[in-house]
Amino acid sequence: MGFNTIAAIGRQYGSGGREIGELLADMMKVPFFDRELIALAAERSGVSKDVYSHIDETATNSLLYALSTGAYTLSSHFTTVSDLPLNDKLYIIQTNLIKDLVKETGACVIVGRCADYILKDDPRLTSVFIHAPIKARIARIMEKEGLNAAAAESRIIKTDKKRANYYNFYTNQDWGNIDNYDLCVNSSALGKEKTAELIFEFIKARENK
Repeated sequence: MGFNTIAAIGRQYGSGGREIGELLADMMKVPFFDRELIALAAERSGVSKDVYSHIDETATNSLLYALSTGAYTLSSHFTTVSDLPLNDKLYIIQTNLIKDLVKETGACVIVGRCADYILKDDPRLTSVFIHAPIKARIARIMEKEGLNAAAAESRIIKTDKKRANYYNFYTNQDWGNIDNYDLCVNSSALGKEKTAELIFEFIKARENK
């Protein structure tokens, strides 16, 4: 019997969230979506993948005004928001994509893109936030990206700020607030493989497997 859970993973930069999500998807034998959503959004909208990659998980200040005036809704398809900035258009396209994908695939793992908020009313959702101490994340980014400690820390701070601004803007919630997630895990305590196994066991327990 297969899984019925949609795992939405938020993550601090340098915590290994993407890799943990991939490992989890392999364990569950379900589809995995992260940067893949950019390619799908580009395909759906006709906008270059490179353009969307540049603005991915970056907020603007225009969407809330449009929503407050009733001009647009998040359930609208991209053809109704063609005059919005690309950041907002990408968020709306990805919102529709995420909803469509979980209808088509059922169980899956989605990293970032406010998936936990977009799917908050779906009973299949398990929301996870992966974090790690700054020293552990600096060491990981230094090794992965070939940066010195100062450059790695700067990139972590900037990326986390961008992700927090994006999440907070589009959800009106606090990124990384433990109250917003079913499970928060320090990936440095167990390592990527064991962290993925812990989340896997948590999902199994929720499904009573």
